[in-house]
Amino acid sequence: MGIWRLKCDRGRQWWDFDEGSELPPGVLAKVNEEFDQARIEFAEKKHKQKHSSDRFLRILAKHVPFFPEGKSGAEGEARNAFPNKTHVDETIRKGANYLSGLQMQDGHIPGDYGGPMFLLPGLVIACYVTGTDLGEHRRREMIRYLRNHRNEDGGFGLHIECESTMKGSIMNYIAMRLLGVESDDPDASATRKWILDHGGALLAPSWAKLWLCVLGVHEYDGLNPIPPENWILPYWIPIHPGRFWCHCRIVYLPQSYLYGTRAVGPITDIVKQIRSEIYLEVYEDIDWPASRGKCCPVDEYFQRPKVQSLFWDAVYWYEHSLQFPGKQKIRQAALKEVIELIKHEDVNTDWICIGPVNKALNMVACWFHDPDSQHFKNHLPRLLDYLWLAEDGMKMQGYNGSQLWDTAFAAQAIVQSGMAEEFETFLKRAHHFFDITQVREDTPGGMRYYRHISKGAWPFSTRDHGWPISDCSSEGMKGSLAVQTLPFKCFDNKISTERFQDCVNVSLSFQNPTGGWATYELRRGGAWLELLNPSEVFSDIMVDYDYVECSSSSVVALKQFQKLDPDHRKEEISTAIAKGIKRIKQLQREDGSWYGNWGICFTYGTWFGVEALVAVGETLENSPELQRACEFLLSKLRDDGGVGENYLSCVNCEWNDSKEPQIVNTAWALLSLCKAGWRDQEPLERMAQFLMRSQESSGDWPQQLISGVFNKTCMITYAAYRLVFPIW
Repeated sequence: MGIWRLKCDRGRQWWDFDEGSELPPGVLAKVNEEFDQARIEFAEKKHKQKHSSDRFLRILAKHVPFFPEGKSGAEGEARNAFPNKTHVDETIRKGANYLSGLQMQDGHIPGDYGGPMFLLPGLVIACYVTGTDLGEHRRREMIRYLRNHRNEDGGFGLHIECESTMKGSIMNYIAMRLLGVESDDPDASATRKWILDHGGALLAPSWAKLWLCVLGVHEYDGLNPIPPENWILPYWIPIHPGRFWCHCRIVYLPQSYLYGTRAVGPITDIVKQIRSEIYLEVYEDIDWPASRGKCCPVDEYFQRPKVQSLFWDAVYWYEHSLQFPGKQKIRQAALKEVIELIKHEDVNTDWICIGPVNKALNMVACWFHDPDSQHFKNHLPRLLDYLWLAEDGMKMQGYNGSQLWDTAFAAQAIVQSGMAEEFETFLKRAHHFFDITQVREDTPGGMRYYRHISKGAWPFSTRDHGWPISDCSSEGMKGSLAVQTLPFKCFDNKISTERFQDCVNVSLSFQNPTGGWATYELRRGGAWLELLNPSEVFSDIMVDYDYVECSSSSVVALKQFQKLDPDHRKEEISTAIAKGIKRIKQLQREDGSWYGNWGICFTYGTWFGVEALVAVGETLENSPELQRACEFLLSKLRDDGGVGENYLSCVNCEWNDSKEPQIVNTAWALLSLCKAGWRDQEPLERMAQFLMRSQESSGDWPQQLISGVFNKTCMITYAAYRLVFPIW
């Protein structure tokens, strides 16, 4: 009997099926029994509670502790272990004790970072085209995941809580078929019906069409052009892709290689069958050029303006009609440049890539470039970094995890709870992870490859990944300083002041002329570039904008650094903080809230806004912005003490109440009000009582709605939030 095990190495986390487990037979049987029960329970309520609870991780932590020297805190044995303490203290201890039991050997907090429903199909197509075997156990769990997240109407959404879309439906239908699900299977039949009822695959959004072209079930003539020649334009041209937001440009980079080479995988029997299943028309009779601008109305969040249609018409004319001497040589030069940029991204992320979309695209592009190369083969082990297993099945995550981000929040939460001494071991291990995860060098080549400086930054996940991010760098520094400034030693290897100075250097370099901070880089292009946003389903993807979360984290971290080293770049840091606070105030909405760009939604953004204002000494007495923020949060308080909003707040850019109060939203609101020093204790006590009532006997809190977001429309999981923020 085998068992799924979670393994880790310097932050890298992956699930492996252990055929010959060394576990005692009784433990092995118990774990598998609880795995099966968790699967059954999720499937029974999958249409009501679409979010998994990360129970496999918790079951393993209970029966197979990640630290062999002692039992896991996840067993929840501490329920009555703290006499003579308040109920609040006991709640925090139970939660922190449970959290400590989930910590991995290298110090990071693992967890599910899934949610988007268009990621796994890209990986499945890439593996099918390249002949990469996913293995029987993974295929089985992927099929389970797809069955569990098919909506009741037969379709699939953009993410697990979303209503059905063409992108989600067509991509996941194809994934099911390639994984071995027959066309007459009830789930496959229901999805195919949804697809055909909504116009067929000709109405798929552009990202889906690209994948269909690579598989061989769509023709490139039916796709808006993605010419690689863009990459050899002079950088001073405003539409050079090097000016785009990094996630945008790095997705379109391999897409341009695949388009430029008209890459198509083997036309197998299953490919021919899919061709006959997903269109209303006979495949051979389709007028492909006439379909290239079409998109299913349910998918169109960003409706293309007329200027974009004219732009695509011009590029299509260049691609298909314009002929001139040397055109093919230009194409070959462009492809050479593109494959060099792809390989640079691969090597400098140790073949992880910045995210799951370009991971699969880069892999398949490298296979088409040279299927026998070691470079392509180096991609294969890193596929596992993106796969997460839970009771709903195996999914592809939105990154290779959120390790640094979650661990930094967890460390700060425990330190600020006043219980650092009781959880010294946890904090020591977390500090070790901060130490080994900081990026210690700049990316070779720098702007030749459109990369910002990175030495001193902290990434979102792991050092191998290495992409620097403003808020992750700041939270990494804050988490490290929180542990290192405790009144007792709680680390093995102290992070030097010089290394913190390196982080400050990165942070200052990230600040835009507006005073705000974006994510990975300075903003390189104008907002007008959004007129050329080709994605249909996402918003604000073309350039990197100022975000309250990134700006707040950066301001607070710089303020904390000043206490450590008050003379280092003193004037520059003070100026940066002042400009940052001004920008944060500009981003505040009239109702007192801040829009959350990376979490759901106004409770999240407002927490960051409040943190920044308080960090620079603003109070309810001298800050109307702080007063309005608190009044906004209190206006959302329910009779039971809870606060709750759902993902439509992000999509609609206005508050949308969730049906039930949400633990994470309530925790963010309570944190904000406490940080601001709200004097009326009655609403704060009601919120605290709600969080205490919601805690499970184990010390964990239940998983409710999804809590993360990107680009306004796609939600993503942060499984640790339900534990970390109530503790904080």
